[in-house]
Amino acid sequence: MALELKSEIADRIALISVSSTMKVAADAEKLRAQGVDVVDFGAGEPDFPTPDNIKQAAIRAIEQNFTKYTGAGGTLELKQAACERHARDFGTAYTPAECIISVGGKHVIFNLTQALVNPGDEVIIPVPYWVTYKDVVNYAGGKCVFVETDEQNGFTLTAAMIEPYLTARTKMILINSPSNPSGAVLDREEFEKIYHLTSRRGIYLLTDECYCHFLYQGTPFSIASLPGAKETVLVAGTLSKTYAMTGWRIGFGLVPQPIAGAMLKLQSHSTSNPTSIAQKAAVEALRGPQDSVGVMLAEYRRRRDFVVRRLREIPGVKCAEPKGAFYAYPDIGVALGKKGIQNTLQFSERLLTEAHVAVVPGEAFGTARHIRISYATSLHELTRGLDRLHEFIVGLN
Repeated sequence: MALELKSEIADRIALISVSSTMKVAADAEKLRAQGVDVVDFGAGEPDFPTPDNIKQAAIRAIEQNFTKYTGAGGTLELKQAACERHARDFGTAYTPAECIISVGGKHVIFNLTQALVNPGDEVIIPVPYWVTYKDVVNYAGGKCVFVETDEQNGFTLTAAMIEPYLTARTKMILINSPSNPSGAVLDREEFEKIYHLTSRRGIYLLTDECYCHFLYQGTPFSIASLPGAKETVLVAGTLSKTYAMTGWRIGFGLVPQPIAGAMLKLQSHSTSNPTSIAQKAAVEALRGPQDSVGVMLAEYRRRRDFVVRRLREIPGVKCAEPKGAFYAYPDIGVALGKKGIQNTLQFSERLLTEAHVAVVPGEAFGTARHIRISYATSLHELTRGLDRLHEFIVGLN
């Protein structure tokens, strides 16, 4: 007699969805495998190679047999390097005891959320948001409280917009500046107002600094540098974008020591340590020459200007100018309701299958009229893809 299974999949998995950006990448790859010439604007991944000094550090680690387990929360050397770099760049004063090394910035955010958010706790998330924020809060049993931003003002966020949503259940506010997907940058003065709004209520402020060095105007800033901010500010950092190290999977959290301990407890039963070889490469990235960052930023600015101009040339398409990161977030509402396209998910699917251009639909980020275009690719590919996008939208009329 066959054993009858009580349930195949745990209920908590139903609380989350497959990452939309990962799905777009998989769909594009499937077409490529069939020989289709796809222009991929989906992936949030620098097209630059990892700098040679970083790669050489990894090779040395292998040659020196640095291939064993490390502490579950990373090596002391890398924690110290992360604290030093953050101090040098932003004027903070973290210690290794307040630092944890994880398997990418996404892992930091996941561990932080699972360590802090109880069922029913509210987490405020500005819209548009990075796809993972909503799902990690849902997985923890928390309640997402979404704050809409105004495209007319470049998707900028203010303390006044947040304050009406604060309740006794608010546990955390999640800020990503520069923003994925919109490229919006939170004004420093406004960021400080948000910090004061949350800190006096004992609400955590999670700052996702993934794109902090890719700022087109002004000087990079961390809210964690304010006096006393370390008590309630939680920093999620990553080397993926800054040093073109996406596949190396190294992120870091700078948080109060008790929270670092809670994250470590969780990490010790999930991934254990990040890859030892990648940690040695990360030390070199943080302590070595920083010239590559400026080179990438200059190129991203050039691409940004090109992409925004080309998008605005498409009849009916609007696009706020990104102030940071490497994404454009155009409003393609002009295409909705035409030839059976009812939403941006259908638009993105049709664009991929008919024009062979991969983009991420706005529904993944909480909006109904936009698509995300990554311009972390060559001007040649941007030209080809935007030509196809222009032709596709015009062809819907």
